[in-house]
Amino acid sequence: MEMEQFYYDNKIVKKFIYATILFGVVGMLVGLTLAVMYLFPNMTDGISWLSYGRLRPLHTNAVIFAFVGNAFFAGMYYSMQRLLKARMFSDFLSNLHFWGWQLIIVAAAITLPLGYTSSKEYAELEWPIDIAIALIWVVMGINMIGTMLRRRERHLYVAIWFYLATFVTVAVLHIFNNIEIPVSALKSYSVYAGVQDALVQWWYGHNAVAFFLTTPFLGLMYYFIPKVANRPVYSYRLSIIHFWSLIFIYIWAGPHHLLYSALPNWAQNLGVAFSVMLIAPSWGGMINGLLTLRGAWDKVREEPVLKFFVVAITGYGMATFEGPMLSLKNVNAIAHYTDWIVAHVHVGALAWNGFMSFGIIYWLIPRMTKSKLFSNKLANFHFWIGTLGIILYTLPLYVAGFLQASMWKQFNPDGTLTYGNFLETVTQIMPMYWMRAIGGTLYLVGMFILVYNIIMTVKAGETIEDELAQAPALQRISGSRIHGEKFHSWLERKPIQLTILATIAILIGGIIQIVPTIMVKSNIPTISSVKPYTPLELEGRDLYIREGCVGCHSQSVRPFRSEVERYGPQAKAGEFVYDHPFLWGSKRTGPDLLRVGGKYNDNWHFNHFWNPQSTSAASIMPGYKWLFDNKAMDVSLTQKKMKAMVSLGVPYSEAEVANAQQLLRAQAISIEKSLENDPDYVKSYEESRKKAAIKGEQFVPMNEREIIALIAYIQRLGTDIKVKDTSKL
Repeated sequence: MEMEQFYYDNKIVKKFIYATILFGVVGMLVGLTLAVMYLFPNMTDGISWLSYGRLRPLHTNAVIFAFVGNAFFAGMYYSMQRLLKARMFSDFLSNLHFWGWQLIIVAAAITLPLGYTSSKEYAELEWPIDIAIALIWVVMGINMIGTMLRRRERHLYVAIWFYLATFVTVAVLHIFNNIEIPVSALKSYSVYAGVQDALVQWWYGHNAVAFFLTTPFLGLMYYFIPKVANRPVYSYRLSIIHFWSLIFIYIWAGPHHLLYSALPNWAQNLGVAFSVMLIAPSWGGMINGLLTLRGAWDKVREEPVLKFFVVAITGYGMATFEGPMLSLKNVNAIAHYTDWIVAHVHVGALAWNGFMSFGIIYWLIPRMTKSKLFSNKLANFHFWIGTLGIILYTLPLYVAGFLQASMWKQFNPDGTLTYGNFLETVTQIMPMYWMRAIGGTLYLVGMFILVYNIIMTVKAGETIEDELAQAPALQRISGSRIHGEKFHSWLERKPIQLTILATIAILIGGIIQIVPTIMVKSNIPTISSVKPYTPLELEGRDLYIREGCVGCHSQSVRPFRSEVERYGPQAKAGEFVYDHPFLWGSKRTGPDLLRVGGKYNDNWHFNHFWNPQSTSAASIMPGYKWLFDNKAMDVSLTQKKMKAMVSLGVPYSEAEVANAQQLLRAQAISIEKSLENDPDYVKSYEESRKKAAIKGEQFVPMNEREIIALIAYIQRLGTDIKVKDTSKL
């Protein structure tokens, strides 16, 4: 056969690797900063864009989409070209993908600290950036499929199947979860409300983990482990079962994030059933990866890359055993809202995604620079300090999670809560937060070691250039199955049919869960006493979203005696029908706020937001002093926001929309008057008025400042439902 010569594009791989390293450092630095904020909550006191609530989504987006995303793209561009024996379909599309993705990351790094967020976990970015993500993702998909159609290798290897499933599923998830009504250039509301929004979000949130952090890295595992170990994949048949069962089952499991919530029971139970099933394909993949190393364990002793891979796959196995276990209702009742979940997430992120990425980088750079790794000893040191970091990060948080759950549920013989004050739990877990910060520091030190090792390797090696390769052209054969050819063998040479079947497999679960919840009214019963938010409360709710309060406080009381005693009646689906987006939260660093309205007076909230430690001595909540700044709250969009809500079915009357400003101001003045009951407030208010006069500044009345709107929203929470008196708790 006549051989064709072509060049593999190594330059695009190099770009994605360098971006991976850069954003890995940035994302982990932000993460460590957040860990330290638990110990020193006011370390960025008064600086709004460096507050915990705004930095947390920056950290998650940076490590998921910037660090892990770029690592996947680097590994995919390298492996796909070699598996298909073809250069990528289009150099222009490859570079558009690279630069487009980095611009999206920069946009996230600017907008999130400024408070522009939709509040949805892993989908916080606002609508213009969502559109950009969809476009760049399609660019990547066109490049992938175009390369497959121009390939010189007949059969698509298992890694390619996982890349295809990742492309299709992330596109579907991203588009459906981010259907929003824009209000302005950087403000929008989810078209879904309450329970429906929660289901769609966790269909997305769970499967963002599945199809952005899991399936792409399984594809990388199937390529790089056999390559580095110089061994074939343990079982081809197992890889087929692993792939199809994983992508079909994973998509159903989202509701296990909403157990004991207001989500209909049938949806919760469906999520549990499929989550338990998920352990089989997940462990099938882990076993296939580890057993590929049979006969090569002597190499693991010497080769740091294989060490990283072994711990990565082990971490994947641990996380995917723990996930189905956490979806069991009796286990979920203990773990949900606690630091156990944070530990669970980081076992997967630090071990599976982090160590797989490090191993790939350490293996690729020497090959592309035609040199040796600068220091195997440093790489081994990185491995050991990183592993120690993971252990010191996660184990204390598992202990903290059990401690939180135990204290929250403890009762005295007389039936009262033993630890009625939420802060009693917080003070007990502070040593675990210290250990978490130390573990994170060790992991970050490992990252800096990688940076140094790679820089020195690149300096010593040749410039990374495109790599000459040759292969015979692919001979066309019949489109139908050849005599004796098995169905899957036929499918492996048909990328379009494979993509269509994968799409069908992932759509079935989503359609069966989501469509009935949205279309069948009986799933979301309404409550006559639940009314839409007033204009001021709506503005306050947007401030709550802007400041990331949902990252530390839930708004969903579960049907447990301990929670009803502490917070009031359990959450009901009808309470959330006007909530665009839902704000149930997934962690309780502070108490649940669903029924907090009226529990404390306005002055308490005013002082609490200025200095939380003044009202709650052991609080680790930071102050929000910028809400008190001498500047008027922006209410220019209030009417637009209400009109957007009307278009989503919120029953504001025409008069309410037309008189929004007057209604807002009247409620704000009434809150300001209630604040004047505190002599200390009156004194400090007069002092600030005098200071403004001395400086020649215009003095903005308190009723026009942001803090008033946030107090209005907080005081509204839960008041549509009759609540038992919890003022003594």
